This record gives sequence, structure tokens and C-alpha cells, in this order.
Amino acid sequence: MKLATLKMGDRDGILIVVNRELTKAKLVPHIALTLQAALDNWSEVEPELQKTYRLINEGVGDCIPFDPYRIAAPLPRAYQWLDGSAYLSHVERVRKARGADIPNSLFDDPLMYQGASDNMLGACDPIEVASEDWGIDFEAEVGVITDDVEYGIPINNAAAHIKLVVLVNDVSLRNLIPDELAKGFGFLHGKPASAFSPVAVTPDELGLAWKDSKLHLPLTVRWNGQLFGNANAGVDMQFSFASLIHHAAKSRKLTAGTIIGSGTVSNYDLTKGYSCIVEKRVVEIIETGAAITGYLRFGDKVRIEMLDTQRDSIFGAIEQEVRPCR
Repeated sequence: MKLATLKMGDRDGILIVVNRELTKAKLVPHIALTLQAALDNWSEVEPELQKTYRLINEGVGDCIPFDPYRIAAPLPRAYQWLDGSAYLSHVERVRKARGADIPNSLFDDPLMYQGASDNMLGACDPIEVASEDWGIDFEAEVGVITDDVEYGIPINNAAAHIKLVVLVNDVSLRNLIPDELAKGFGFLHGKPASAFSPVAVTPDELGLAWKDSKLHLPLTVRWNGQLFGNANAGVDMQFSFASLIHHAAKSRKLTAGTIIGSGTVSNYDLTKGYSCIVEKRVVEIIETGAAITGYLRFGDKVRIEMLDTQRDSIFGAIEQEVRPCR
């Protein structure tokens, strides 16, 4: 099943069910007005949403055209946004470039930060930044959305709480992060609003590509139309989404509508390219002694997408342009 949020009504939008080909959709206010409302009552509404999905794929009922430019983030404002760093190839390269070893603890205890979630961007919303000097970077990721997760959930029970899967562009302002981290209290300004794929899909929609709570497909990143990365999200993922949920719930309950990101998708195989600019820069530093590739400039465009084995788009594309703040 594929779900999205139409930019309509108030800031939380209106829930729509989208067909498999991402060409048409149906409003379902009689089932749930918003995606958050659906997640709050998932066991009751999910069968009705699945029935609607089957019908629109069969061409039954009235629908509206699906237009990604009219679509908000699946959850335009989420109760919680937690982003992990599940790909150690990414962590190792970044730390190596500054002469730091990777702590042994990172092999069994994931990194995770809690980000702002009051203003999530739609897939075609611009990346608005005050200055190019802040080091604007994209980060292509996979994310999951949970229902209510109990405090201290065992890892073996965590995967059952994954209700939806999304793609993420976790934008970073690289030149602001070092000073924030130096204060020893995490970062805030270095992490502006993240963007999400037009649709969120249930794991069953992913077929054999969804295995062990990992998504085993390439994540394609294009920068100004040029291929920048095609790393496989299921390869070299040290921590599955079940592991990330287990980690996040160590000391708290997770509320329905919690979004958990994988962190930048990264493979040890450099021929697969990169899912963020900083990783390419640190490889350049390691290989040549200096970073060559610059960060995003105003007017640059980023496209993040995942195709299935038939080369069809699963989530729709995140397509964003970098603009100065208005």
C-alpha cells in the first residue's frame, strides 16, 4: 500500500491512498483524515486503507491525479524524528579524514540524534538556506515510521512496529556542525528541515527487497542531472531498522508517528558512488590530501529515488532545488 499527504486543509494536510504506478489517488477522510490519525488507530484503519488501495489499482472508484508538487511530507509535522548512522563505511571514512579511529562501541551500539520534526518538507519543496557558505549538503537515506513502541522493546519484537517506509533527504549544513559539536551538546543549526519521498509504503509493498528489516535496493542520487551515487541500502547496513528501534526505545516509549532514519546510505564499494557530498570530499582528502568537490550552491538540484527490479519508482522522487531564504 502507498500513502501520501495532500497539501490541503490545515498544515497536517489530508491523507490519500496512491496507486502503485503513482498516477492517481483517492482521498479517504471517511477512514482517516490524516496519516497521523491513521497511525494512531492503525489496527482498525489499515484493512480499510488496504481495501481502497486494491480498488484504485483495479481502476474502481473516482480518483484525482497524483501530482508530487501538491504533496507534503507524509507526516508534515511528526511527534519524533530520530536519525541513526547505520552505515559504518560512512562513519569510518569521515573519521579517517580527520585522523580519528572508529570506537569499538559503534560496532554494536548505533549512533543516533534527535532532530527537529515540526516542519518536514515535501519531496518537491525547495531547500532554503541563508548562505552558501554554510556548506549545504544532501544526505540520501531510508526511513521507517512506527506505531506505538513500548519502553525497552526487545530487538526480536521491534520489526513488527514498522508500519511504513520512506526515503529521506536529511539536509546538513556542514560548516555549522563543527562549532556546534565542539560545545559538547550535539547540533541544532547544522540540521535544517529534512525532506521526504512523496509516498510512504507498507513493507509488504517492497516484496523480497524487504528482508531482516532492511531495504535491499539501490538508492539513486543525482546532482544537477548527473549520477552521484547508487549505493545499495541493504548492503553494509550494520544496524537494521529493528536494531535502531530497539536502540531508540531503550529509555522511552516511542509514539505512533515516530520516524527513524537509517543515516546516509553508504557502501564500502566506492564504485557505487555516494549519498552525500561530504563522503566524496573525505575520500578525496584521503586519496589526494585535499577536498575537491564543493558543496551545493543556489540553483543546484538534487534528485533521490529508488526503483524496483522492474525499474519502476517505488516512493516517487525527492526533487529539490537549493534557494536562498526568502
